[in-house]
Amino acid sequence: MFQSRKDTVYVILAGIFITNAIVAELIGGKLISVFGVPMSIGILPWPIVFITTDLINEYFGQKGVRKLSLITACLIAYTFFILFFAQKIPAVKGSGLVSDYQFNGVFGQSQWIIVGSIAAFLFSQLIDVTLFHFVKNKTGNRMIWLRSTGSTVISQLFDSFIVLGIAFWLPKKINTTTYITSAFTGYSVKLVIAICMTPLIYLGHSLIEKYIHNHEK
Repeated sequence: MFQSRKDTVYVILAGIFITNAIVAELIGGKLISVFGVPMSIGILPWPIVFITTDLINEYFGQKGVRKLSLITACLIAYTFFILFFAQKIPAVKGSGLVSDYQFNGVFGQSQWIIVGSIAAFLFSQLIDVTLFHFVKNKTGNRMIWLRSTGSTVISQLFDSFIVLGIAFWLPKKINTTTYITSAFTGYSVKLVIAICMTPLIYLGHSLIEKYIHNHEK
């Protein structure tokens, strides 16, 4: 049993955070075209990660986010570790289900993508939590949108360049022009999503406050 409703909130937010981060990594190897520019489809679950990061920042501080980010990075590494061995075990021939070729094609991401994803995740989370609390210390409990959206806007700029740089540019899978264009395109999409989802930050705050406050009454 949890000791308080705040503990329950943390566990729920942590579960949402970890699930979406791992799913984003698993589907990140698929590139889609956005206005003619290639971009990882792994961007889809990240808006949820943005929201949960900001809510955890707000109610559980820097230690809460840093600890959860480290745990999530380890779980991402563990997920790829299990997938590595799963690829080595041959499928039953003629089973009519998933073949080795199909399985490896989906989950057989290169080591560069794995390293790039984990490095970008940890670095962007560190920047996010630092900027979030810097703005909060300056504004107090006012201007939630500024610390939430502002920290995301900056941190995701680094995330977009780091993950593509390590995963695709360093191993020369894409040239410099494509790297810069794709990174800015991905960042622009994240920026638009972050701004559009700002009202959900306020909704999250409202629901959590009511949940905790009603219990205290």
